[in-house]
Amino acid sequence: MIEWLGSGSVYLTIKALHIAAVIFWMAGMLYLPRLFVYHHQAESGGELEGALQTQERNLLKIIMNPALIAVWLLAITMIVANPALLSAGWFHAKLLLVLILSGLHGFYAATARKFLAGERPRTEKFWRMINEVPAIGAIIIVIFAVVKPF
Repeated sequence: MIEWLGSGSVYLTIKALHIAAVIFWMAGMLYLPRLFVYHHQAESGGELEGALQTQERNLLKIIMNPALIAVWLLAITMIVANPALLSAGWFHAKLLLVLILSGLHGFYAATARKFLAGERPRTEKFWRMINEVPAIGAIIIVIFAVVKPF
C-alpha cells in the first residue's frame, strides 16, 4: 500500500506540493509581522486598525494555517514514503528549525488575537526585528535540504 508513495513521480509530486505549501506559509510568516508594525502605527479604533485586523485574521485563516497544515501533512507523507530521511543528520537539523518556525507561527497567531482584542503587544522595533527570523530560518532550511551538509 505505502510502496506507491515511494514511486518516483508520486514522491516528487508530494515533494513539489510540500515546497509550494512552504512558499505560501513563508509568505505569510514574512508578511504578518509587517502588518503588526503597521498596526502599531494605526490609530486605535480607527478605520486602518479595522482593516489591519481583517487582513491579519484572513492571512492566518486563509493562507498561513492551511499552508502550515499542508507542510506538515506532506512532510509526514514523505517520511512515510522515505523513512531513511529520519537517519540523516541534516534532516534532524531541518526538522528542529521547522519546529521553531511552527512555534513562531503559533506566537504570531496568539499575537494577532491580542491585536484583534485592541492590545498592542510588543513594539514596532520588535516586530521589525522578528520579521527577519522566518527569512533566516528558511534560508538555512533550504541549505540543509539541498546541500545536506551532515
